[in-house]
Amino acid sequence: MANRSKNPRRVSSAGSKAPRGRYALHLNAQGRLDHGPPIAVIDIGSNSVRLVIYEGLTRSPTPIFNEKVLAGLGREVQSTGLLAMDAIEKALSSLHRFRALCDTLKVRKMWAIATAACRDARNGPAFIAEAERICRTKISVLSGKREAHLTALGIVSGIHNPDGLVGDLGGGSLELVEVSGSQVHSGLTLPLGGLALQDLAGRSIKKAERVVEDALDGLKLLRRGKGRTFYAVGGTWRALARLHMWQTGYPFHVMHNYRISAREALEFSRLVHRVDADTLSKIEVVNEARRPLLSYAALVLENLVKEIEPRQVIISVLGVREGLLYSLLNAAEQKRDPLITAAADLNILRSRSPRHGEELTIWTDKLMATSGLDETADERRLRHAACFLADIGWRAHPDYRGEQSMNIIAHGAFVGIDHPGRAFLALTVYFRHAGLSEEELSPRLRELATPRMLDRARVLGAALRVAYLISAGQSGVLLKTPIAVARGKLVLKLPGPYAKLGGDRIFNRLRTLARVIGRDPVMED
Repeated sequence: MANRSKNPRRVSSAGSKAPRGRYALHLNAQGRLDHGPPIAVIDIGSNSVRLVIYEGLTRSPTPIFNEKVLAGLGREVQSTGLLAMDAIEKALSSLHRFRALCDTLKVRKMWAIATAACRDARNGPAFIAEAERICRTKISVLSGKREAHLTALGIVSGIHNPDGLVGDLGGGSLELVEVSGSQVHSGLTLPLGGLALQDLAGRSIKKAERVVEDALDGLKLLRRGKGRTFYAVGGTWRALARLHMWQTGYPFHVMHNYRISAREALEFSRLVHRVDADTLSKIEVVNEARRPLLSYAALVLENLVKEIEPRQVIISVLGVREGLLYSLLNAAEQKRDPLITAAADLNILRSRSPRHGEELTIWTDKLMATSGLDETADERRLRHAACFLADIGWRAHPDYRGEQSMNIIAHGAFVGIDHPGRAFLALTVYFRHAGLSEEELSPRLRELATPRMLDRARVLGAALRVAYLISAGQSGVLLKTPIAVARGKLVLKLPGPYAKLGGDRIFNRLRTLARVIGRDPVMED
């Protein structure tokens, strides 16, 4: 008998030798899409210095590593004209680590940007020169106008059909710009970032009130936001929104696309700016390092809402970094829907047959077109996204596939979708696995869905239950076994060799679907 080593040399799917070890593992992660080597963005802001490494340059880029350091570069720029030395040391130390991380992850392409503190400080150029040496790349010091434009592109990249004013509150400045769909108008920058405002006012919130009022007085741009949406970007505004989320008992803790009515935003920001942050209920959900700037951020938001009179405030986690990446895409890529792109990516990574997800969109298109149920364009895109996500939980235990899929979708890193839309996707796939009973359904998630969305989730969930029983989750079947409403009945066709796929179990599921759309079921061969 041949001598067998306990640790035989193993070869990855790419043909390279795997390291010796106990388990046979592929060298290349199978849970990542092949977009080539990772890319990175280093963002040197007035308050934080951040590294984000992405899977690739795509319409819906996925971060594979994200780290920030609150260096506070801009805390003394308004009063001294200089970046503080201790802040410089902290920032440069973090950049050393960031460069090493990029080398570890084999990043081939890096973009580095710097904002208000570095462009305003007299020692900014010297700091940037040293930072470029450490990062081994050119650092673009953004003008206020360029920063505003990229922030607006970040909103375009991750909010479906945006319309209103975008405000990006950093440590050193506030950028304001108008956006409508994919169109970005000219913007402006003001020295109202949290650190800059604190510095200008000598840490007096009373003086800060006058500074903010004077800076915003008479700005024509603000008038164009009346009755529209104000998109709030920036870490301290996100901290403010997180506090609001916890204080109000909001049932969902995903920050992107969190919506607050204008009246509530005004009242809450007024409260936060006038009291000691440490006395606020649930203040522990806010990073301790952010708390000193919370009242200044609230003050700026309060005055913006008063001046603009928007319909609502929407929080965005996407801003200048994502806008930069979006600006690097070609026109065809920019036009792609980020939600559908992300759902299709997850379909490729986690479904048994990714092509089956595409076939589901076509199969349900015909069902909806003939069902008599009206469907808006937004509802159609959500339905297509749900089709791509319908099989991502198949590896889970059968008793928990619905629950696991629901949690993955509800809390996934999707953009281009609001919270009710997330609830629709999660509920649809839950119903697809667990049936239409709502007994074990999370009331917190259901609370986000409108009655219409809940009804449509049940309809689509019931349709998916029919589809998967016919096709076993494999491609090549659904397009030959169409379903549609004809002659007032719900008709499932199983022609020729597909007739053998029929039976009581299929008919029972067809009958359930027929019941929720108010039809009688028929199976035809």
